[in-house]
Amino acid sequence: MAKVILDAGHGGSDPGAVYRGRQEKDDTLRLALAVGRLLEDQGVEVAYTRTEDVYDRPFEKAQIANREGGDFFVSIHRNSSLEPNQYSGVETLVYDKSGQKVELAEAVNRELEQVGFRNLGIEERPGLAVLRRTRMPAVLVEVGFLNTDADNERFDGQFGEVAQAIANGILQTFGLGKVEDPSGGSSGTPGGGAEGGNTDDGWKDEQPVAGGTQGGGSGGKLYRVQTGAFRSRENAENLLYQLQLQGHPAFILYDEGLYKVQAGAFRQLDNAVRMEAALRREGYSTFITT
Repeated sequence: MAKVILDAGHGGSDPGAVYRGRQEKDDTLRLALAVGRLLEDQGVEVAYTRTEDVYDRPFEKAQIANREGGDFFVSIHRNSSLEPNQYSGVETLVYDKSGQKVELAEAVNRELEQVGFRNLGIEERPGLAVLRRTRMPAVLVEVGFLNTDADNERFDGQFGEVAQAIANGILQTFGLGKVEDPSGGSSGTPGGGAEGGNTDDGWKDEQPVAGGTQGGGSGGKLYRVQTGAFRSRENAENLLYQLQLQGHPAFILYDEGLYKVQAGAFRQLDNAVRMEAALRREGYSTFITT
């Protein structure tokens, strides 16, 4: 029997992207559960890295997948950008562009494009733990931008079709055809309970603005923690991957000819200070910028 591991991105104390009160962790759980139901209806065995609002670090999610075993690992996320409504569309991340994972990524992107999303293609991200440490072909699907209103309208208004598209991409890669009559509807399943996750770091008490990794969206000064600035994008991405593997909300900002690696975007300076202290304890050279 075909088997798929579904990973709802983020969870618990890690909300992922945040925009106008909307949290990525809720969208991903709702969608992962809906996709799972559709696959099970077609005879595919499904296992989940989480079915409620709990936090596991990315490498722990990979370990869950490896224990469960399976033919494919599909991690579901929502994208985010520096400014609201800056970008729109879906893209799928892979460790490298080889093997069945590329076939799966292309199928999922193609199906989501038919729902109405812009197809942004496939991107290699070898530093992501859920792609690097899983022992089966793995993809990470960014289902539209959480801080783009048009993508959210499509995600909500066509939720059943979105879930069906991802399920169909998986089924096609298995050679099992398509879902003909999705039962997910437009409401899906609400995400989990109200458990918190790890809250050891004080800076997590304030969720980062506009995506947890990006600034913008509501005006006012935002405080970020910078960990490096490079003329080479490759060097910046190496540092970015390292931070993300450790669970930090890091991103790259291109400014004045430099690729700047920053983390967080806080309205309260105290929270940026706490985050900076946490990063320094891990050996990073940092300073706070706005």
